[in-house]
Amino acid sequence: MKEKKKKRAQLPFRTNIIFFIVFLLFSMLIFQLGVVQILNGEAFQDKIDQTIQDTTKIAVPRGKIYDTNENLVVDNKALYSITYTPPKGVQAQDRLDLAEKLAQFISMDSDEELDKVSDRDKREYVYLKDLTKNEGKSDDEEKEKTYEELLPEEELKDKSNAEIYQLVLDSIPDDHVADSVFSTQELEVIRIKKELDKAYSLTPQIVKNEDVTPEEYALVSENLDQLRGINATTDWNRDYLYDSTIRSLLGSISTHQTGIPAENMQYFMSRGYSRNDRVGRSGLEEQYEDVLRGRKEQIEYTTTKTGAVIDSKTIVQGKRGKDLILTIDMEFQEKVDEILEDELGKAIRLDPYNNRFLNDALAVVMNPQTGELISVAGKTYDHKEGTFSNSPHRTLHDAHLPGSVVKGATVLAGLHSGVISPGQTFLDRPIKIAGTPEKRSLSSTIGYADDIKALKESSNVYMFYIALRMGGDYRYRFPNGASSTMDPAAWQEMSNYFLQFGLGAPTGIDFPFESTGFPIDTAPNMGLFMDYAIGQYGTYTTMQLAQYVSTIANDGYRVQPHFVKEIREPIASQTELGPLYKSINTEYLNQIQASESEIARVQEGFRQAFQVQRGTAYSYFAGKDYQAVGKTGTAESRVVVDGVGYDTINRAIIGYAPMDNPEVAFAVMVPNIGLNAREDGNIANRIAERIMDTYFDMQEDQDEEADEEESQ
Repeated sequence: MKEKKKKRAQLPFRTNIIFFIVFLLFSMLIFQLGVVQILNGEAFQDKIDQTIQDTTKIAVPRGKIYDTNENLVVDNKALYSITYTPPKGVQAQDRLDLAEKLAQFISMDSDEELDKVSDRDKREYVYLKDLTKNEGKSDDEEKEKTYEELLPEEELKDKSNAEIYQLVLDSIPDDHVADSVFSTQELEVIRIKKELDKAYSLTPQIVKNEDVTPEEYALVSENLDQLRGINATTDWNRDYLYDSTIRSLLGSISTHQTGIPAENMQYFMSRGYSRNDRVGRSGLEEQYEDVLRGRKEQIEYTTTKTGAVIDSKTIVQGKRGKDLILTIDMEFQEKVDEILEDELGKAIRLDPYNNRFLNDALAVVMNPQTGELISVAGKTYDHKEGTFSNSPHRTLHDAHLPGSVVKGATVLAGLHSGVISPGQTFLDRPIKIAGTPEKRSLSSTIGYADDIKALKESSNVYMFYIALRMGGDYRYRFPNGASSTMDPAAWQEMSNYFLQFGLGAPTGIDFPFESTGFPIDTAPNMGLFMDYAIGQYGTYTTMQLAQYVSTIANDGYRVQPHFVKEIREPIASQTELGPLYKSINTEYLNQIQASESEIARVQEGFRQAFQVQRGTAYSYFAGKDYQAVGKTGTAESRVVVDGVGYDTINRAIIGYAPMDNPEVAFAVMVPNIGLNAREDGNIANRIAERIMDTYFDMQEDQDEEADEEESQ
């Protein structure tokens, strides 16, 4: 039987239809690609070439500042803000048109704002309006000449555009730019345009943010389609929660209007700042700018060549600045402020005429072992206004003659240099330097004194002998007095000892500016050298005096004072601090050239000055549980007003407590007390006593609270 032939398999009809459709689609796609590539490729490429990617950086809030107990000191306060981000290619006339539209929704008619409108601003406004006065007129209508067309052609010859523009502005008659010519609305437009003119391409410029009302914010938001480049957003400003307490130490930041200071423009621009960024201008805001500034948010905009934004995306998330934890205890700081104002006010009220040059009371309280500044306070009295202001910055800026508080350094200079030996005595009696008045101690009953007694009862004569011996002439001659010749190298030798304590040297504090005092004269004059040994020649700040006494408390190690103890990462929480970024460790700048036994003699002299009868501060500190030790000082000073000199005195006191394990050191300076003023005791001593009483009372209260919490 013949085999049947197998039939060849055939595709179903429907499948063929599908293949046919797919074929047609691919054919159409290939055809369309050909059209795009061959016929329209050049046009589409032009469109691609016309788009531009630009990145703008948006400022973020600064880091917050807390005190040592984590109480918020400086915060960021949110506020409404109207900003302008100019498209590329925008012209002056465009900005004027925008300003006129925006003036319908926001007000800038405050006296302060309108006062910022300059004569040039008005002339530029008149010039731009002048250019548009013929708009809408047909060719048949008579057209007015503009200010530029009125200028003689010979004046414009060979002039640049900028020069021509200036000539046009100058040609506008003064009566055309008088205040009476402009309405309040027009002045507002001029003011707004001035802010718009400050903007840089794709960089938001604040137009108004200090007092934007909710109504203004809503109106601008609803009309953004008419206001190209304008945005209604939120901004922030610094909020200082303790008013002026340590305001001059915290410092200030620039505004969006002022932006980066011109003198620092290159520095900041090279570090990624924009011209209108707010930066720290002074104080801790300036010192810690790098950590407080935060990380800007970066947005990439895709725009056409005409400046229209067609796409945007965030390429770097913003992050606010890191937080600072200060060493300052704000509760204690406020109490110190009250003490200074109270005692300064009492002294002025007691004798207003003689104390007419008494303006300031200054105090620094620090931990001598770590350098942490617990309180830095200053009070200044305005005699004309009868008001007090906080001026803690003066503890760093103002240098004064300190008086006898420096005698600890003088004694150590004498002991270490070998010109005196421990326990060596001198008879405290006046010394005559040829050609000068006798030099004597304030007290006439000291008698024979060794180095410790000289500190306890503040013998000037003892310090004079140290200076005389270091200067190479310690002969005591009558009747003509001791020779005034000396070894010039003695100035440098004594100065080097003082510098080891920070007297006349930078303290190293984390602050952008501090005075180092006035340098001493290096002329070989024995009389001035003797004055230097008792704090009557060479001036120092209160901060330097606090570092000096801390060095003695710290057994000869000079510690660097600092305002910040920690830097923390920012987090969103309003009640908790972020993780630790950096801890500020104790820094020892140097160890003084003196043995332990030599330093111990000065420490004993300081103890007796506060704790033993006839000590210069015995009546203020004897019997205190906290066992304070230290040294008082009085210096003759002089104030010159309108070319007339007036004699005054400076009162100072330094110390630390407790003696055996110092946890707190202090320096108080009250300059320019009337020479004949009734002080009701010693104002500096009273201030120091009250500060130490307050500090240890607070410590006791804190210890009791801690014990109660532990028991619970």
